[in-house]
Order: sequence, then C-alpha cells, then structure tokens
Amino acid sequence: MADGVCAEAVVARLALHLQTGIRAAELAKIVLDIVPMNARDAERPQEIAGLLRRKPDVFATLRATGAAVRHTRDDGETGAAVVTRLASSFDAAAAISETASVQLASLGDEERLSATTDEVVAWLKQQDFSGTRRDILDIGCGIGRFEHALSNSFNRMVGIDISSRMISIASERCAALGNVELRQTSGLDLSEFDDGSFDCVLAVDSFPYLVLAGMADRHFDEIARVLKRPGWLALLNYSYRGSLSWDRADVGRLAEAHQMRVVINGEKPFRSWDGEAFLLARGGGTLLRAASSDVEPEAPKIGTDPKEESMAPAARKIGRGKQHGDERGLDGDRIKSDRYQDHAADQAPND
Repeated sequence: MADGVCAEAVVARLALHLQTGIRAAELAKIVLDIVPMNARDAERPQEIAGLLRRKPDVFATLRATGAAVRHTRDDGETGAAVVTRLASSFDAAAAISETASVQLASLGDEERLSATTDEVVAWLKQQDFSGTRRDILDIGCGIGRFEHALSNSFNRMVGIDISSRMISIASERCAALGNVELRQTSGLDLSEFDDGSFDCVLAVDSFPYLVLAGMADRHFDEIARVLKRPGWLALLNYSYRGSLSWDRADVGRLAEAHQMRVVINGEKPFRSWDGEAFLLARGGGTLLRAASSDVEPEAPKIGTDPKEESMAPAARKIGRGKQHGDERGLDGDRIKSDRYQDHAADQAPND
C-alpha cells in the first residue's frame, strides 16, 4: 500500500508476489491485522480484506494468470527467445482470463477494466494525443481495448501484439470497426511499416517486456523511423524495475538520441491504475503540456543494479505494479528481471 495505489492494485500485487499457498480468506485475516504507518491509510486494510473475502475465486484466478508469465530472463537466453516464450505465456494468460491478462488490477472484471481504459483514454485526449486525422500504432495491443475505446478519435489505428490468442480476441472485439487493423507481430522490430507511417505511437505496458528482452533501444529506433514529423509517443510504463529514476534516465537518453522531447516525464496520473506515464514529441508541433524532462533522476542506491527489475505487474498484459519488497512488507520475495512486466505475467510487446 506504500505508494497509495488503489485496493484492487494491492490485491493484484499480492497475487503476483506471494509465493505461498495461502488462500484469500486467510490473507484477508492477515491484512486486517496490519496497522498502517500512515493514518490516512487506516481504512485501507478493511477495503483490501473486503475484496479478498468477496472474491476468493478471483484471487486464485489472478494468481494463475500472473503465474503464466515468467518475468525473469534465463542465463544465455537470447532476446528473440524471450519474445517467443512471452508470446506463448500471453496466450496462456489470456486463456485463463482475458481481462486479467491485460490488467491484473481489473480483478478479471470487464467493467473495471473498461473504467481504467476510459481513464487512460481521457488522459490521452487531454494531451491532444488522438485526432480524427491521425494514424496511430499501438504496440502491444493485447485484446484491443484501446482500439475499441478510441475508435472515434483517430483516422486509422494499427494494433500489433506477439500473442496470437490476444490478437484473435481483439479481432472479435473490433470486428465492426473499419478503421482498425490488427496484426500478430514478431516483436523484434517494426520492419513491416514504412518510414513516417504514423502520427502517434502508443505503448501501454509493452515496453517492460521489451526491456526484459533487451530490445527497448531497437524499438526506439524503429518508433523514431515510423513516426511522422511532428509525431508523438505515449509510453505508459517503461519497465517493471521499480525505479522511476532509472526509467526517467533511460527514457531521457533514448529521447535525446532520437531527437525527441520528453513532455511528460514519468507521472502517475491515474486513480485506478499505478502506471507511470511518459509522453514524447518528435519534430515540430506543439502539445498541451510544457516539457517536464528537467527532473533530475536520483542516484541509484549503492549495490543495486538498474538492470534488475522487480516483477510486478498489476495492470496490463498481466498488469503492472512495480514492487519494492521492503515497502510492500513482502519480505524479500522480489522477483528480479531485466524487463517488461504488466500485471502478473510479464509481457512483451503487449497491451
């Protein structure tokens, strides 16, 4: 609860990080014994325990969905092998729960997922990201929730994902939308698209998996290539490492290398999701927000490795919710990874 996320995100984090066989009812009792350090959180244990008691089967589903995606990288495992493994993992997660596979904090509930999606869409529109004359590329489109929610706010939208099952689900959801195209992709690059093909690129909870696979830099190269001038990149969650300072440093480095300007630098603007938002601009044009890339990243703590990421999705392709084991009181169950994680099942180019 340390960073003030909603109760649903806390439940999703517990499902991802608790490695014991404890059941939801038992966990609810433990939660009720917690005395929050911050008085403002006094009622939160009751809220979290209430969710666990009312939805014991859902908690089990979240754990299974999250467990379907492994967020660590084996020694000697190539980036391409990571992507192939993640594609199968996302297929498996979506087979367990379509909604939880793209956002664990939805608790597998379609209405809850729609509410979070609508909140992200409202934020994108507030930033003037969409527009009826704009063509948008959605990297890691998952089950097509943003294609459907934004369908009246763009000229053409192409959603790509490495998961064949998710693309199949997205195709059914978006079947009636003539301005939406969905493709299964290799996850290795954007070579199927021409230079300057898109006005905007959207990447929601997909970069953590690219980071895991060691392909974040390559995809920045590709995004810069397919973007028009002016063009915009909305990147929601860069990694699951649990360090905003590292993510800001990496995004700033990549933006500078590709003549892009950081307009929004890792803010957390959402109430129903703990995602961190980056907005970048390329070329001319104006955006509603002034550049905020002048936030100096704090120095990493001695003895830590920015390449080690904690596995904590609670929101998308298995969700998202970076974890700090000490802050969450989960006693060192922090899962290290080089990569991309959403919600409980680390992902690669996804939702």
